[in-house]
Amino acid sequence: MAIKATPTPGSRLVSPSDHALILIDFQSQMSFATKSIDSANLRTNAALVSRAAAGFKVPTILTTVAEKTFSGPMFEEITSAFPGQALLDRTSMNTWEDAAVIAEVNRIGRTRLVFAGLWTSVCIVGPTLSALDQGFEVYAITDACGDISTEAHERAVERMIQAGVQPMTSLQYLLELQRDWARTETYEMTTGIAKTYGGAYGIGITYAKTMFGAHEG
Repeated sequence: MAIKATPTPGSRLVSPSDHALILIDFQSQMSFATKSIDSANLRTNAALVSRAAAGFKVPTILTTVAEKTFSGPMFEEITSAFPGQALLDRTSMNTWEDAAVIAEVNRIGRTRLVFAGLWTSVCIVGPTLSALDQGFEVYAITDACGDISTEAHERAVERMIQAGVQPMTSLQYLLELQRDWARTETYEMTTGIAKTYGGAYGIGITYAKTMFGAHEG
């Protein structure tokens, strides 16, 4: 039987209404030892993901570990995107073992979860594998994660992929939420986030708009 193509998105693509985002331990103490990604790039990518989620109204959980006693505050680039939102502070290295976090996951009620945080091998592997075990569909934004070495980060990503976690990047996350430039209600927001946090792509948008009045739609 012949297969007939249709102009519809694949079911594995994320959209604003089908997932929750969980941002884990973007804190000073964790970032000091992060070597797999430059700290400036890490902060930029975390900001891009946060602005994308906030702009598209994706339910987002912000969680820290030992914020007051050891690890320090969460990155301002993240908390400023969600003004007034409480941070769920934990003692457990595995976020999935914290009752308050799980209560929030259940309150939100989405079975597709997207994760990012520090460190990849501990703070991301733990909850992603645990969520998979309980039947959730799981994604990890790998360039908004970091670890104590490139080796540690890469092995953690490989381990997650082998288990069934789907990897993506921060800019990919933003553009997948937008997906169609004809969606005019979020066009300016998406291109604005990309111009500020999207690196060379953002510079290209600024150049095209300034020099030629270009418009993707």
